[in-house]
Amino acid sequence: MNLIQRPRRLRRTDALRAMVRETRLTPDDFVYPLFVCEGEGVRREITSMPGCFNLSIDELVGEVAAAHGAGVRAVILFGVPDEKDPVGSAAYAEDGITQRAIRAVKREVRDMLVIADNCLCEYTDHGHCGVIEDGDVLNDPSLELLARTAVSQAEAGADIIAPSNMMDGFVAAIRASLDKEGFESIPIMSYAVKYASAFYGPFREAAQSAPQFGDRRGYQMDAANSREAMREAGLDAEQGADILMVKPALPYLDIIRAVRERFDLPVAAYQVSGEYAMIKAAALRGWIDEDRVVMESLTAIKRAGADIILTYFAREVAAHL
Repeated sequence: MNLIQRPRRLRRTDALRAMVRETRLTPDDFVYPLFVCEGEGVRREITSMPGCFNLSIDELVGEVAAAHGAGVRAVILFGVPDEKDPVGSAAYAEDGITQRAIRAVKREVRDMLVIADNCLCEYTDHGHCGVIEDGDVLNDPSLELLARTAVSQAEAGADIIAPSNMMDGFVAAIRASLDKEGFESIPIMSYAVKYASAFYGPFREAAQSAPQFGDRRGYQMDAANSREAMREAGLDAEQGADILMVKPALPYLDIIRAVRERFDLPVAAYQVSGEYAMIKAAALRGWIDEDRVVMESLTAIKRAGADIILTYFAREVAAHL
């Protein structure tokens, strides 16, 4: 006798569904991105990212402490300096906004893991991720500044360096400089597969980092390419990356899965500002259930293979979990 297969038996109740759930989110999965700016008492909401703010260091420390209380164990910091120049000198200044923020967080919220984004675009007056000559981003001269930035971030107390610039050889240059200066124990979380994506728009408002000319397609990846993503990830792994990141996350779940299957390193995925903004905008109009969509999207990212998820929803989701 042929029996009817009845998978619905295990879906009847919350308890049954929870018992057989294959993918589970925990607060340990999340990294909380935060934007730190100059001043005191500054908590300036980012127009295109409701619920996210540019924070002065005093406000940042309070936000980090609250996130830690909710269960978040890691933050990634993006600096928004008042002054910028052609070579992004504020990125590697000993008293730069990010360096001061790292010291403050490590002093006040000691158990929080602090990740330092390593790039120049927030610090250059032209908004590109490297040194410019005749309208071109120069690769090797940019590496020297990125390595210098990594060392200054490590000296300030960063637990992880996260280079996001997509210059050729950036992981090797940063690893060599960190090791030379005695920071061989500091891991590198490489933005190994970073696409030239339109989903970054709100971030560029938050970090005041929009390019003043051209775009970043000459160094960030073409959205149509997947084999190239494996090459980029492989190069970063060979050069000493400890964690490989894919960015953005939700439009590139296939890439997250491919990186997970190809490499044994931990895989991170960044649910970027545009993903956040779309969910917030639709929720504010009553078109979607925000809580359910957030959980569904984050679960999809983890199910695709991400061990670590960078998300602006980290604090609220951690508290919910």
